[in-house]
Amino acid sequence: MSLDNKKFGTMIDLLLMQKEFIKRHLAPGGVAVDFTMGNGHDTAFLSRTVGESGKVYAFDIQIEAIESTRRTLLAEGCPDNVTLIHDSHENAALYIKEPINAGMFNLGYMPGGDKTKTTMRSSTIKAVRTAIELLAPGGAITVAVYPGHAEGAAEGEELARYFATLDKRNFSCTEVRIINSPSSPYFTLVEKK
Repeated sequence: MSLDNKKFGTMIDLLLMQKEFIKRHLAPGGVAVDFTMGNGHDTAFLSRTVGESGKVYAFDIQIEAIESTRRTLLAEGCPDNVTLIHDSHENAALYIKEPINAGMFNLGYMPGGDKTKTTMRSSTIKAVRTAIELLAPGGAITVAVYPGHAEGAAEGEELARYFATLDKRNFSCTEVRIINSPSSPYFTLVEKK
């Protein structure tokens, strides 16, 4: 197995772990948000998890992401419970007027897309703050960071500073990372008590 395959395998493990944590906070009829739609794989996961009686909001600024996600939802036979929003995740509060049970962020660039179009720390911090404000008691978000590029590393550092300020009486913040591979992706789980 080449180094690239090993890194890819680590990314798959990271994504699976995020979903396992999120599943604990979602049930049929729940409300979930994919804050970084990309190709729609997290959107599809959230859609299936909350079921026909649930609701999913999904955000992306790239029209290619909306189209790709629409195809993914169709191909995976997901329930008709998703609202695709062509806007920045920093504007989530303009669209979501109810508490959410779970949210997912996979920062960086759209897999298979233009690598020069990445999430940016200024909008990401606003979006994460909004997500935390929208969380229902017992809700959670995951924020996956990809520090292998300059903006990804900067996003991770700024997010870590922000997460450290959250009141431990109300929130639990857990970081999951590979210690001996500093450029590998990692994620933070934020749970509201």
